[in-house]
Amino acid sequence: MKILILGSGGREHALAWKLAASAEKVWCAPGNDGMAGSVECLRVDLKDVPGVADLAARIDADLTIVGPEAPLVLGIADEFASRGLVLLGPGKDAAQLEGSKIFAKRFLERHGIPTASVIGICDSAGEAREALKSTRWPAVIKADGLCAGKGVLVAASMEEADAFIHRLWDVGEFGDAGKRVLIEEGLAGEELSYIILTDGKDFIRMAPARDHKRAYDNDQGPNTGGMGAYSMDSILPAALDELVVSTIVRPTLEGLRRDGLEYHGFLYFGLMLTADGPKVLEYNCRLGDPETEAVLPRVDFDLGEACWRAAQGELEDFKANWLPGASACVVIAAQGYPGNPRSGTPIHGLENAANVPGAVIFHAGTRREGTVWKTNGGRVLIVSARGENLGSACGIAYEAVGKIEIEGSFYRRDIGRRAAAGQEAGHAPKVQEQAATKTASAPRRRET
Repeated sequence: MKILILGSGGREHALAWKLAASAEKVWCAPGNDGMAGSVECLRVDLKDVPGVADLAARIDADLTIVGPEAPLVLGIADEFASRGLVLLGPGKDAAQLEGSKIFAKRFLERHGIPTASVIGICDSAGEAREALKSTRWPAVIKADGLCAGKGVLVAASMEEADAFIHRLWDVGEFGDAGKRVLIEEGLAGEELSYIILTDGKDFIRMAPARDHKRAYDNDQGPNTGGMGAYSMDSILPAALDELVVSTIVRPTLEGLRRDGLEYHGFLYFGLMLTADGPKVLEYNCRLGDPETEAVLPRVDFDLGEACWRAAQGELEDFKANWLPGASACVVIAAQGYPGNPRSGTPIHGLENAANVPGAVIFHAGTRREGTVWKTNGGRVLIVSARGENLGSACGIAYEAVGKIEIEGSFYRRDIGRRAAAGQEAGHAPKVQEQAATKTASAPRRRET
């Protein structure tokens, strides 16, 4: 099989790395200099949907996999379908689950899927401030459109909320994506990244993961696209897994069918494990980043075949096996991230880091000038590793990270720390009790 991957970040590098093990040919468009050594990178503007379809037809790709969300929201799946080209990803209408926070919230409410209560849907700064006057804190303010993971604020006070509202409307930091907002109650609990690969009816559960979104240690600083993630089975006990499937995953797939929305692809459920059970924070219509870089090292099946079968509607009876133990990834970010990251800073030590046994380095925001690597984006590199347990996986990743030198760069030093120390329960107190009363409605995720 010949596979075209669309995107240019660490997620796409990880996909190329995993798919190259079984595919006849892998391209990445536009890709980046870091993956160019192992797969062929092709120039393309992902906003030019017809042009991307022309490229796929020209190179005779058997399957195209979409990495980032923007092409899906622009309708790339519909363009490919109209030409008889095979692409893994939902059509434009279904991609609104990620493209519009308000669309997603109304979908959740319409189909009775657990989620946070709405405080207000606002079209102006005045409306937003009025809606927040009598709220209980914390409150969550979400820009309606795509903002690269930065259009959400968990506000603990009116002062914090007001500053974010100023950025949204007065400064226009997120453009049209921030001109309409969803305000909802803040939820307490542990977050969980729950990802499936689906053909619209049947699905594969990907290994569970937990992301670290705040920029600095101990969940301090601004929200980012993600500063690291880890994956291990214990963060998703079997009873909780089945509760998520019965109350969230299956109702979502059924809701899509009822609404006439065809869905083939990865579907990411950002969950909060609250004392009242798991609730949906957000949908993403693709693999998460950096969750991908943590999850794919544990894949023990032919990912290319799974993606092909999902795109063709033939995922029934597919067995997904996962390597035991745990995996983790650490993001190295450029100075100034997530606001105004500094580009052009030399990167030293990549070869030494790559020589750490068990470490894998994925490029996200780099470029090569002759023999010199330089920063070219906010999240520069993602260092991943798998181990017998989370402590060993994190140890390998951090050993490799420590060999990389980029002036002014930073990374979180606590990825997976609480879980490795046994300080995370994996689920809120009432969740296991609720799960025990549910009848399992799907086969177990972990195959033997």
